[in-house]
Amino acid sequence: MNIAEKKLLVAALGGVNEIGKNMYFIQYDQDIVVIDCGSKFPDENLPGIDLIVPDFTYLLDNADKVRALVVTHGHEDHIGGIPYLLKQLPIPVYGTKLTIELIKIKLKEHRLLRNSELHTIDANSTIQAGAIQASFFSTSHSIPDCVGVVFQTPEGNVVHTGDFKFDMSPVKGPYPDLHRMAEIGKQGVKVLLSESTNAERPGFTPSERLVGGHILEAFAQAKKQVFISTFASNVNRVQQIIDAAVETGRKLILLGRSMVNVVAVAKEHGYLNMPDDLLIDAGDSERYPPDQIAVLCTGSQGEPMAALSRLANSKHPHIEILPGDTVIIAAGAIPGNERNLAHVIDNLYVLGAQVIYGSGATSGMHVSGHGSQEELKLMLTLMKPDYLLPVHGEFRMLYQHRQLAESVGIPNENVFIVQNGDTIQIQQGKASLGPKIPSGNSLVDGLMIGNVGNIVLRDRRQLSSDGMLIIVTTLSKTEKQMVAKPELISRGFIFVKDSEEFMGQIHDIVTSSMKDLTETGSTQWNLIKQTLKDHVGKFIYSETKRRPMILPIIIEV
Repeated sequence: MNIAEKKLLVAALGGVNEIGKNMYFIQYDQDIVVIDCGSKFPDENLPGIDLIVPDFTYLLDNADKVRALVVTHGHEDHIGGIPYLLKQLPIPVYGTKLTIELIKIKLKEHRLLRNSELHTIDANSTIQAGAIQASFFSTSHSIPDCVGVVFQTPEGNVVHTGDFKFDMSPVKGPYPDLHRMAEIGKQGVKVLLSESTNAERPGFTPSERLVGGHILEAFAQAKKQVFISTFASNVNRVQQIIDAAVETGRKLILLGRSMVNVVAVAKEHGYLNMPDDLLIDAGDSERYPPDQIAVLCTGSQGEPMAALSRLANSKHPHIEILPGDTVIIAAGAIPGNERNLAHVIDNLYVLGAQVIYGSGATSGMHVSGHGSQEELKLMLTLMKPDYLLPVHGEFRMLYQHRQLAESVGIPNENVFIVQNGDTIQIQQGKASLGPKIPSGNSLVDGLMIGNVGNIVLRDRRQLSSDGMLIIVTTLSKTEKQMVAKPELISRGFIFVKDSEEFMGQIHDIVTSSMKDLTETGSTQWNLIKQTLKDHVGKFIYSETKRRPMILPIIIEV
C-alpha cells in the first residue's frame, strides 16, 4: 500500500479519541518516521486481555520505507508497545538516555534487547531518516528526559510536542526550552501535533515541586507506617518521596516489579539521588519501629494484581497495613480506572488506615504532568503553526483544543480533529484529509499479539456473564444408540443440587433430541451437536433469559 508519493503525510495510529497507546507517523515519499509506540490497559469488555497496542498493519505493509522510531519520553502510553512492534518490524529506535534505559527493560523481558538497534539522543541531537531530518527540544513533564521533535521535510516542518507542561521550577531539570520553541516558530511550522490531555482545564498546571511539600508534611505527621503509591515512571515524584523518607528518618521499601526496575535504572544513571542505606527488603520491616518505615509501591490505579491492591486485601506475604497506618495515593485516576481505585480505597479504610487521595487541592498529593489551557495556548503562540492536529486525548479534549487554537488566531478550518487511521496530506503547502489507512487495537493475551479475535472475546464474555453447560452423551459405536443417561456439568451457570427439577427437564430434552437424531441414522456429529445446542439453548433462554455457552460432547463406546 503506497499512498504517499512526493507529498507529506501525517497520521495517528493511536492516541486520538482515547487516552493511551500513542503512535503517530510522518511520511514523505519513500520515507516513514514513527513517533512513539505506546500501550493502554483493557477494560472489563476485554476479558483475559493483558494489554492493547496499536494496529501495525500500515507500517508492516510499508516495512521497506520505515526508517526509525523516535520516542518522546518513557511513559507506558508511549513505549509500552515497542517490543510488539520490534518483533515484527526491527527498526532503529531513538530516545533520550532515561527513555532508552526504560525501553531496554522491556526488550530484555521479551528477549529482544540483543538484536535491537537503540540510539541515545538529547535535545541537541539531529538524525537523518531519508528525506526527513529530526531535531529535538527540551520539555518538562512528570518524567525526566522528555523532548519534543521537529521534523524537517521538503513540505515544511512538522512538530510533535510530546507530553508537556511549562513547569518553570521542575524537581529535576531540564527546564522547558522556551527560546528553542520560539526559534522553531520563527523558522515556520507547517503542522503542529500538540497534546490535548488537559485542554478542558483552565489556567496553568501547578508545578510538580508543590507535591513534595505535601508529601513531606504527611510523612512527618504519620505516627506509624507510611505507604505511598504512584506511577513508577514518575521519577520526579519518586525523588520527592525519597527526600521525605530521608528527612523523616524512615527506611524505604519498594514493592512492585516496575517500581523496583525503574528505581534501579534511574538511580544507576543519576536521575535519582538516595543514600545507599535507605532501601531495605520488605522482610526486614519488623526490625524497625513502624514510625521508621515507608513503603513505595505500585498500584495507584487500583490494578488488581499490583502491590497496593494486594496490601489492601491483606495478601502481601511480607508486610501488612495495620490500623493507624497512613496510605497516600499520589496519582490521579486515569479515566476508566475510577471503580477499581475506589474499591482499593474502601478496603484500606476497612483495615483502619488513614487514606490520603485525590488530585489538586483535595490532597495536594498529585499534580498533572500535562499543560492546561494557558500552556496549550502558549505552545500555539510560540510555534505559530499553519495547521494544528490535536492529539493525545479523547474527542472532547481534542475539540476544546481546537477552541483554544481559534482563540489565538488559528482558523477553524486549519485545525484537524481526526480518528486513528485518518491521514493529513500536505502538498504544495496546503493540507487536506487524505486516504484512510488500517488502524485499531491489537490485543495482547499472554505472549501472543493479535491472536484474540472477536469470536474468542465473544466466547469469553459469554462465559463471564452466563457460564457454561457441558452435555456429555455416550453412544454405542455399533448400534448408534445412547447407552447411558446424558451427564450435565454446570460451570458458572446454575448450582445443580439446587436445580434438580430444571436439570431434569434439560435431561429429557437431550434424551429426546438424541433419540430423534439417532433414529434417522445420522452420524454427522457436528449436526448432532448443533441440534443439541439449539434445543437446549432455546429451553434455557425461555426459562431463565440466560444464554450460557453450551458444549456438547459425544463419546462412542
